[in-house]
Amino acid sequence: MPISDSVTLGEGVLIFHPSLVNLYGCSIGDGSKIGSFVEIQKNASVGKNCKISSHTFVCEGVDIGDGVFVGHGVVFINDKFPRAVTESGELQTEADWAVIRTTVEDGASIGSGAVIMCGITIGKNALIAAGAVVTKDVPAGAVVVGTPARLHAMEARS
Repeated sequence: MPISDSVTLGEGVLIFHPSLVNLYGCSIGDGSKIGSFVEIQKNASVGKNCKISSHTFVCEGVDIGDGVFVGHGVVFINDKFPRAVTESGELQTEADWAVIRTTVEDGASIGSGAVIMCGITIGKNALIAAGAVVTKDVPAGAVVVGTPARLHAMEARS
């Protein structure tokens, strides 16, 4: 089942194609919209009145505030040094690594195709350009562009 019983959905959540999403163990706030082919994993949260566009991956450990826009094909990462196996060659389990949390504060916008490294905070009303690779905290109201993402002279709208 694409939407697990372990998902907490707020009032008025719109999931455009429920059979084309994978949601489990997460929470989605009132009025948020979830596009097709989105995966939101356990222990992730999406606030109220957010738009999560198609083909986006929100992994475990990501907290998205209220009024956040996430463009198409955005990828969040929750492990800086991912490995398939342990040093002894055994397939890793959840016991072999720790989730590194990421926070997206209220009103931020993340452009299509952006990649968001774990352990950072994207500040309130910040704007991440399409295709940016964000490896460091982004201050509130800032605009970041490029690979790796860097501050742009223009300021985001508040």
